[in-house]
Amino acid sequence: MSTRRSLFFSFLDRYASLLIAVVSSMVIARLLTPTEIGVFSVTMVLLMFVATVRDMGAGQYLVQEKDLTTERIRAVWAVQLGLGLLLAALVLLASYPVALFYNEPRMRDIMLVVALNYAINPFGSLTYAWLMREMQFESVALIRFSSSASGALVSTWLAWQGHGPISLAFGSLASTLVNALMSVYYRPKTFPWLPGVAEIRRVLVFGSQLTVSSIVGTVSSSAPELLVGKLQSLTAVGLYSRSSGLVQMFHRLFVDAVGAVCLPWFARQSRERGRFVDPFLKATAYVTAFGWSFCLVVVCLAHPIIRVLYGHQWDLAVDLARLLAIAMAFSVPASLCHTALLSSGAVTVIARATIASALQSVFFAALGASQGLMVMGLAMIASAAVSATLWLRATATHIEMPWRDLLRTLRRSAMVALLAGLGPALALGIFGPYPATAWMPLLLGGTLGLAGFILGVWLVKHPLRQEITKALGRLGAGPQAGP
Repeated sequence: MSTRRSLFFSFLDRYASLLIAVVSSMVIARLLTPTEIGVFSVTMVLLMFVATVRDMGAGQYLVQEKDLTTERIRAVWAVQLGLGLLLAALVLLASYPVALFYNEPRMRDIMLVVALNYAINPFGSLTYAWLMREMQFESVALIRFSSSASGALVSTWLAWQGHGPISLAFGSLASTLVNALMSVYYRPKTFPWLPGVAEIRRVLVFGSQLTVSSIVGTVSSSAPELLVGKLQSLTAVGLYSRSSGLVQMFHRLFVDAVGAVCLPWFARQSRERGRFVDPFLKATAYVTAFGWSFCLVVVCLAHPIIRVLYGHQWDLAVDLARLLAIAMAFSVPASLCHTALLSSGAVTVIARATIASALQSVFFAALGASQGLMVMGLAMIASAAVSATLWLRATATHIEMPWRDLLRTLRRSAMVALLAGLGPALALGIFGPYPATAWMPLLLGGTLGLAGFILGVWLVKHPLRQEITKALGRLGAGPQAGP
């Protein structure tokens, strides 16, 4: 499948899943209280530590391995299946101590349900990694959409019936089950079902370094919610989680879609040509233009966005969302650094960058959590700036990317974002930071913002101009194979 066609289906996948997530979140935010969502958020943050080692990087190994043999596929399957069963048992054992530590018995029930995910997940992981390697994003999109829809329906229905935060856990289980069943259907007939250990050392050598990086990264990303939950309250965690979820929507909306294609794309370029600086810069141009524009929209229109999506009970999350959007703006240029390093097998470089970034991130999170949610937001801005600098420096050195080329790319994207931000800024000036009406600021800011974005792309001759031109030329013809 061509890169452009892959991007089309990757975006279709992400947007469809995002639409499902947004609609279900809008409903669930009105059915569950901030405290109930806080209970689930803290539980899932704790389980993120388990998720980082669920396949020891075996899936990523399969994507980037240059010489993939049957024995190496058996080894990947052995790692994924063995770890899935082991982690399910560990989560079961940890459920009671965790609930006791937070003095919240509902966390135990949630963990008991989620533990089943780890036992079922391996049956989908191997096929998913293979489809990614082969850039078969049509199949990936169908699998992800079906699993997302199933999970959202189960979560929403159970929440509607008054089952509380465990509704989200059963939704997650339903999503994993559907994903596994569909992956078995798409599993290549040549793939062995019998695990093997002959090449398991090769898989683990690659995966162990990547897993250490993942664990450290998870500590870093989870620190804010864990520390807020302990130093403040579960209600504060719910507010932080909702603010962060709104801002992180950009990752689900764009970065995840681009990154999913970039990993096999960069890996193929690395195998065939030995370098991929130009593809990296092109992908970074796309991400920063959209990312910075998105962040400006959230800064200006956070109040009406939250009112429409989640309701008035989440008004206390508005100012924090603005601060987290500024933090996101600092981190956007480095969004694809991990993908670029992983695609070339640079797990040692990833480990060093991850550890350095995590140390400062946990420090700032602890400082912010001890002082309140608004200080936490300011701390996240400082942390994001430092982290982005570390990742960009590591990536530029490894792939031999000239800084002047990166700065030229970022300058064009910044000009596009500034023009895109004029509309939302005008809406902010007219209606104020906390407007009585939600739809008028969104309509004005969104319409003018989109017009400013397109104008900016054309005026600065941004790389997106070529993509928009081609998309308009093919409008109505469906996705076509491209270079």
